[in-house]
Amino acid sequence: MSARERVSAVAERLSGLFKSKEELELTSGPIGKPLLYLSFPIVITNLLQVAYNLADTFWLGQYSTTALAAISFAFPMIFLLISLGMGLSVAGSVLVAQHTGAEEHAQAEYAASQTLTFAIVGSLLLGSVGYFFVEDFLRLLGASQQVLPGATGYLQVVSLGLTTMFGFFVFISLMRGAGDTVTPMLVMLGTVVLNIVIDPFLIFGWGPFPELGVVGAAVATVFSRGLAFAVGIAIMLRGDRGIQVNPRDMVPDFTYLKKLLAIGVPASIEGTGRALSVNAMLFIVGTFSVTVVAAFGVGIRVFSLVFMPAIAMDRGVETMTGQNLGADHPNRAGRANHFAAKVSFALLSILGVITIFAAPAVVSVFSNDPEVVRIGAEFLQWVAPTFGFIGIVRAYSGGFRGAGKTLTAAALAVTMLGVVRLPVAWVMSRPVALPARAADPLFGISATLGTGVVDALAFSLAERGIWLSFGVSNVVAAALAFAWFTRGTWRDADPRADPDAAVADD
Repeated sequence: MSARERVSAVAERLSGLFKSKEELELTSGPIGKPLLYLSFPIVITNLLQVAYNLADTFWLGQYSTTALAAISFAFPMIFLLISLGMGLSVAGSVLVAQHTGAEEHAQAEYAASQTLTFAIVGSLLLGSVGYFFVEDFLRLLGASQQVLPGATGYLQVVSLGLTTMFGFFVFISLMRGAGDTVTPMLVMLGTVVLNIVIDPFLIFGWGPFPELGVVGAAVATVFSRGLAFAVGIAIMLRGDRGIQVNPRDMVPDFTYLKKLLAIGVPASIEGTGRALSVNAMLFIVGTFSVTVVAAFGVGIRVFSLVFMPAIAMDRGVETMTGQNLGADHPNRAGRANHFAAKVSFALLSILGVITIFAAPAVVSVFSNDPEVVRIGAEFLQWVAPTFGFIGIVRAYSGGFRGAGKTLTAAALAVTMLGVVRLPVAWVMSRPVALPARAADPLFGISATLGTGVVDALAFSLAERGIWLSFGVSNVVAAALAFAWFTRGTWRDADPRADPDAAVADD
């Protein structure tokens, strides 16, 4: 047996651990089992995805607190660049899922091929813009002179390699739309291991490598993502797993681009809204010390890890909704969404309880600064009781996207993050003058002494006002998502036939 045959045999055995043809029948039979089997490899894939950032966070945390603060500013900017283009991958996934459910395989392959073409073009444009403007954007966010050089260098390297990141995300989305979530997981596994191994060599300058610090982490990530993209392209060209792309179908079709944009632009608004909210939150966080900024960065990274099950369920129900609507089974699609919301709420609530007790130990993995550990743990403990509500929001958002109602999902994200979270964070973290009788030292109130009496007290939750805003927005968004979904307006979507229908949300 050749080396290639052995690798193929191992991959097939691993695939058998996660799915079978019957278990992944998405348009008939039981709902829970195929949805969970579809989602579980996505959990692993997303955990591996987070491992890229966690590896950078871990090694740079050992390098210096300043380096850790630098990537606290860099990661949200990366999220923004990716979110601006993620709409195309969402559009491709939705169209592939609906064509697959309707057994329109040639149309599914054409959708995949066109999505890949325009995603590559879009990433080249965004990467070029990002390279030249990241420093100005970081200054706008309030990055200090201490943090700015490292964050800028990291982002410029990522901007140059943005096509590799976009390309791999498109590969994951297209394969998921066709119902294959195992192959992307296996590809991701290999490249994450590679990234973890080479990270310290480039950051610390081990062996023959120069000491690159923050920039070294970016180089390691782009190199690993580039390898993953190349493998993904080879798999889709071969076409024996998931979806196939055909070179003849990759010639840009600007008429088809209208259909992709009709679904994808609102999805980009959703992702961009999430990214901008984190960047805007950094504007608020940046008014505090470097220690608070570093603690916030660690907390956000931990959130991205904890929320992986909900995000996986989101993506799984997106595919299941798309395929069932393509097969004309809207009631089954609705049941899948409600099931996903219940499971996500229960699972994330359990993780929230665990987080409350484990927070200090978790944060200490990423920093040996006692103040970063204390503040980061406090951040996690304030938000953890509302983790379950994030599961509800993500489940129904996936259903809206799978139905082509990407504008609805975007409206939910903007409401949660821009209308609720940011205003609460700003108001609750700013000092407010209160009467003396309202004093409560528990919340960090300071007294201004006049002629021997207390004239006024400056009330402020300080950074804890930011932590509070996360919990409040989680609960409000969950209630809104449930109410919106139960209206049933998502059932009439069919973006395959009419591009304008994808943006005709209520």
